[in-house]
Amino acid sequence: MPCHNQQISSTSSSDHSVMKQVRFASNGNGVNLNNISVEEHHSDNEVDAKPNGSEVNGDLHLQLEPQLKLLPLNDQIRELQTIIRDKTTSRGDFVFCADRLIRLVVEEGLNQLPYTECTVTTPTGHKYEGVKFERGNCGVSIMRSGEAMEQGLRDCCRSIRIGKILIQSDEETQKAKVYYAKFPPDIYRRKVLLMYPILSTGNTVIEAVRVLIEHGVQPQHIILLSLFSTPHGAKSIIQEFPDITILTTEVHPVAPTHFGQRYFGTD
Repeated sequence: MPCHNQQISSTSSSDHSVMKQVRFASNGNGVNLNNISVEEHHSDNEVDAKPNGSEVNGDLHLQLEPQLKLLPLNDQIRELQTIIRDKTTSRGDFVFCADRLIRLVVEEGLNQLPYTECTVTTPTGHKYEGVKFERGNCGVSIMRSGEAMEQGLRDCCRSIRIGKILIQSDEETQKAKVYYAKFPPDIYRRKVLLMYPILSTGNTVIEAVRVLIEHGVQPQHIILLSLFSTPHGAKSIIQEFPDITILTTEVHPVAPTHFGQRYFGTD
């Protein structure tokens, strides 16, 4: 399950292996992130990230690895993705499967945090060489859909501190605007797990990262936990902040932007 230095693209000698190792989903055509042009978008609820067959200018060419990490694709994850995307899924099944997928992403997000080696003594008196995570981590959820990921983080880290940030699009300018932000006072010294399940245009996340930077957080200390991302969303975020880490389960031209409404029952 760990994907510390996982290669985004991989090759295999058999079709079955290729299906198991596919890193980017496609709608009949392969999606190459290097062939996505970065354009202005107005809201993170818009789905307007489509493959562009033209070559990207040298200025826009962006090497997304190792900043973009994907969970190793398997049948379990694929089924969860399918159920979440299926319009006939009941809300109960949707929440259940979303929580399972969130837990997998959170577990792998914790796997990206720094650790130190240690030695402990077992009940039988033997020495065991192990590891322990370094202290000084926190979570930040981008309201409202990001709050769906909070419980998954608390299930793994019972005492972790979680901040919140509310960002919405201005009705007149259509630009992301911060309405509320509350973080731990020493957040500038912490590693931050930023939680937002759907990356469509990336505008909301970009604004959230700017706020974190204003509070003293270094971009390299931010790990963005997401369930689904469009190629444009991932690329625009990393282009703006090359040191940030994005962890997601799928990069696909169409993001399930109904996630928040279905999860909280407001659809």
